[in-house]
Amino acid sequence: MADLFDTTPPQNPAPAGKAGPRPLADRIRPTRLSEVIGQGKVLGPDGPLGSMLAAGSLSSLILWGPPGVGKTTIARLLADETDLAFVQISAIFTGVPDLRKVFEAARLRASQGRGTLLFVDEIHRFNKAQQDSFLPHMEDGTILLVGATTENPSFELNAAVMSRAQVIVLERLSLADLELMAQRAEREIGRKLPLTADAREALLEMADGDGRAALNLIEQVAAWKTDGKVDRDALAQRLMKRAAKYDKSGDEHYNLISALHKSVRGSDPDAALYWFARMLEGGEDPRYLARRITRMAVEDIGLADPAAARHCLDAWAMYERLGSPEGELALAQAVLYLALAPKSNAGYAAYKNARAEAKRTGSLTPPAHILNAPTKMMKEQGYGAGYAYDHNEEDGFSGQNYFPDGMKRPVLYNPVERGFERELKRRLDWFVAQRLKRGG
Repeated sequence: MADLFDTTPPQNPAPAGKAGPRPLADRIRPTRLSEVIGQGKVLGPDGPLGSMLAAGSLSSLILWGPPGVGKTTIARLLADETDLAFVQISAIFTGVPDLRKVFEAARLRASQGRGTLLFVDEIHRFNKAQQDSFLPHMEDGTILLVGATTENPSFELNAAVMSRAQVIVLERLSLADLELMAQRAEREIGRKLPLTADAREALLEMADGDGRAALNLIEQVAAWKTDGKVDRDALAQRLMKRAAKYDKSGDEHYNLISALHKSVRGSDPDAALYWFARMLEGGEDPRYLARRITRMAVEDIGLADPAAARHCLDAWAMYERLGSPEGELALAQAVLYLALAPKSNAGYAAYKNARAEAKRTGSLTPPAHILNAPTKMMKEQGYGAGYAYDHNEEDGFSGQNYFPDGMKRPVLYNPVERGFERELKRRLDWFVAQRLKRGG
């Protein structure tokens, strides 16, 4: 019985004269794990996969990384290294009936003494029930699961699957990695690419860390009929720049907004502007960015510069009036303002402290002297008795207690010695000293 869904190439391929043209990426596909470019951290002797293979104890895996970094190739070579049948399916095109057939074929293969490495591309696309269907077959050894995903597994995969598989993080390819790949491609096609050094670097930059994209671009360039070398400008005219990897609802969205937020918090205007531009280039909604930078003003600058939030709101309003692309400039200027503003999260921390204190103290009532007494009965109950009207005090401060009776006075707000909060701290310290002096 033939292996269902088994995509392992035949051992005896057709003669070259009868075979159709093979893509460059297929022709230079590594045949050993040592030939895989750019993933030495996981495949080296001290890496997780290298260690597993050396110990002869390969476990189920989740390969997490961006497109074009070798997930499929690594899975196929792991099957070769461990003498397992390689079966590949895609979560996009595979339903429950298909999975049953895969498991049945793997069970038959196991009864004949051979294990199965089941490679599931885009595994995060399976729903919970489909993911659960793998569990019994992983536990009894019918399959060794290797899933591939571009999304964060901790968000997208069931805890049960995660507990039975080790997550291996694969990195996007560097320019040096892509250069090695280009050299390997040139050896395969038998000639150098007709590019200047500057254009060659531009070509590899276009791939944006994606090895598959790089090979596709190289294959296009290798097919050009040209007498001399193509420079960077001519290359840009002949090739469309690959769109940057960005999913507005996925991992990259959260990675980039985190980078923008932390760059602002770290007072780095250049980095903040870069990540802001990266999100715009990826197609992010400027209104989302307007909301997030306003949030940054409230959380990370606060009262150290009270004008920061107003500046963000004004930039947001300018965007709404001007639209794109002019409106993005107002938002960019707000990003620069925030990055260079004095930073304080004291107001944010005070708010969280107050919420925690309110939750802890339950339903304690305000002290009687600050309660209103609109009725005679309430006055007789002592409501409002002894209240000191602060404006009647010489310095406008009575120092009375405003917390519930019997509650230990908490310290919620601790302003920092930066920006306008330095002045607020000076005022606060004066009030604290006066309160102590007056026995409040």
